[in-house]
Amino acid sequence: MLSVGDDAPDFELPDQHGETVSLSDFSGDRVVLYFYPRADTPGCTTEACGFRDSIDAFEKRDVHVLGVSDDPVSDLKSFADEYDLPFRLLSDESGEVAAAYDSYGEKNMFGNTFDGVFRNTYVVGPDGTIERAYEGVSPEGHAEAILDDIDA
Repeated sequence: MLSVGDDAPDFELPDQHGETVSLSDFSGDRVVLYFYPRADTPGCTTEACGFRDSIDAFEKRDVHVLGVSDDPVSDLKSFADEYDLPFRLLSDESGEVAAAYDSYGEKNMFGNTFDGVFRNTYVVGPDGTIERAYEGVSPEGHAEAILDDIDA
């Protein structure tokens, strides 16, 4: 995991509409950058809907929400459309950006080993440094916990 005070690695990734997004686009603003394993799976849907349901509170605090997975753009578009997600989902098919954030690597599920995205979240401050880091988060209530921490 990156630590509080570390520089957040910049990146360029396509969003669910195929538009290129970079972290530097948000320079001077606070960003919640959350990594999730797979669009339209139970935990990832719970987490995304938590951010959706709290988006007004994030916007009131001038905080942008960006979700990152290794899903292709087409899957992200379907996911965003199905659950009416009002924030950008970014496609990191190679896992390079997730790896730069210590959020990609070997996973084991049902006896199978594969590379994938870890459920981690970072709050990037207006100066481009990590303000908060959350490792292996639980999807339920995660958005609300971040809001509480931002307010603290």
